[in-house]
Amino acid sequence: MRVAVLQGGRSLERQVSLQTGQRVEESLRRLGHEVHGVDIDHAFVRTLGDLRPDVAFVALHGEDGEDGTVQELLEVLGIPYTGSAPAACERCWDKVVAKRTLAGAGIATPDAVSVSESAFKQLGAADALVLVGERIGFPLVVKPSRQGSALGLRMVQRAEEVPAALVAALSYDDRVLLEHHVDGRDLSVSVLDDETLPVVEVHPRGVDPYAERYTIGETTFTCPADLDAATIAAAEDLALRAFHALGCRGFARVDLLADRVTGELTVLEVDAVPGLTHTSYLPVAAEAAGIGFDALVARLVELALQPASAGA
Repeated sequence: MRVAVLQGGRSLERQVSLQTGQRVEESLRRLGHEVHGVDIDHAFVRTLGDLRPDVAFVALHGEDGEDGTVQELLEVLGIPYTGSAPAACERCWDKVVAKRTLAGAGIATPDAVSVSESAFKQLGAADALVLVGERIGFPLVVKPSRQGSALGLRMVQRAEEVPAALVAALSYDDRVLLEHHVDGRDLSVSVLDDETLPVVEVHPRGVDPYAERYTIGETTFTCPADLDAATIAAAEDLALRAFHALGCRGFARVDLLADRVTGELTVLEVDAVPGLTHTSYLPVAAEAAGIGFDALVARLVELALQPASAGA
């Protein structure tokens, strides 16, 4: 089978994407496929038109790969591809849209407020920042609405720290999410073909767990997570509900927090194109379930070739 592995691209997550792409390429060759790595550029459509792959493996992180852009083009070209359809990718990529979708489905997610760049420039939104802090409570996590790998993310303890955090976040996107910080255990639940894989608990080494969870070498993890059976069951159920609420298909990774005091579970976000590097949580969880990396890649290709369900 001829497989195009889409990777690289122009996003700030290019290097992680290339790592995922290289590992997937090596696996596909071991599985006996004809593999072509495609670094996304302005000739993307022409390249695929000439290559005519049987399936595209989307290993493209960040903008274009996770926001539904490449998936939309693959739909037009009639090429099957791994992962979720364009609409689901768009919903997962935009944190504001994702949180509203989750909340609308009755899925717990930390309280948050979103503010656009135009609201600051045209409507004087800066004067409402104190009220935001009073409404959802400090500390806050300030992050771009559409960005991955914790880029532009900062935690703020007091109102006077918010403006600098907003400037940092607005350098990555024109819309910012101000989210209540939950002091909780950092969990990741991967979903594969409508079934959950073992829960991963992430242990950041430093003082910024949000940024560090996406930085290679800065975190350690336990899989399966050391949790009681009831918490594991609740986390798996919540992850599946989030997966379905956002319309994902094939596979995805759901990030959650378990409050250290109350034990309450909340969904932080859903990654429709999770990493597949040596330190990524999805392959770790699959391995814990007895699914080696080659078997995981083979399964993702198999799912990509299945007919899409109505409304996907």
